[in-house]
Amino acid sequence: MKRFHVHMAVADLEQSIQFYSTFFDSPPAVKKDDYAKWMLDDPRINFAISTRGREPGLDHLGIQVEDPADLQEISQRLKAAQQPILEQEQTTCCYAQADKTWVHDPQGIAWESFYTTGAATTYGEDVDLQRQNKSACCAPEMESVSVQIGKKCSS
Repeated sequence: MKRFHVHMAVADLEQSIQFYSTFFDSPPAVKKDDYAKWMLDDPRINFAISTRGREPGLDHLGIQVEDPADLQEISQRLKAAQQPILEQEQTTCCYAQADKTWVHDPQGIAWESFYTTGAATTYGEDVDLQRQNKSACCAPEMESVSVQIGKKCSS
C-alpha cells in the first residue's frame, strides 16, 4: 500500500503544530525542534512540516511505499516518462533512513518516492543538496537532477 506525502515549510513550527493537530484531530507522530510529521490513515497521508524551507509553503509532494519493489516500479515508470531522475540509496533525510527517487514534474514541482528503512537521529546528511537549494527537505534542485540522469547517489 502507498501513502501520499506532502512536506510544507512553515514560519512558526509550534503554531503550525497546534493548527495541524487540531485540523487532523491528532498530535504529530514525530516531533523535533525543527520538524513534525503526522502519519494519518484517514486520509492515508504522511504530512510533514519543518522550519527548514526557503519560505513558507509547499516544499514537495511524494509517495511513500511499504516495499522496495514498489519503489523500483515507480522509478521505472518515471524513467519511462523521460523526466530526469535522481536515485538515492540509504540516504538520511527528515529524521529517517530511506531509499529515494526524486523527479521534477513539467511545472518544476519536486516529487519524492521513497521506502523508509529506519529512523535517524539527525535531520539529514545530504549537506550538498541542502546547501544548494535551502529546501525544507533534501529535495534536489531541477538542475542537480538534470545533471545526474539515472545516476545512483548515496549519502
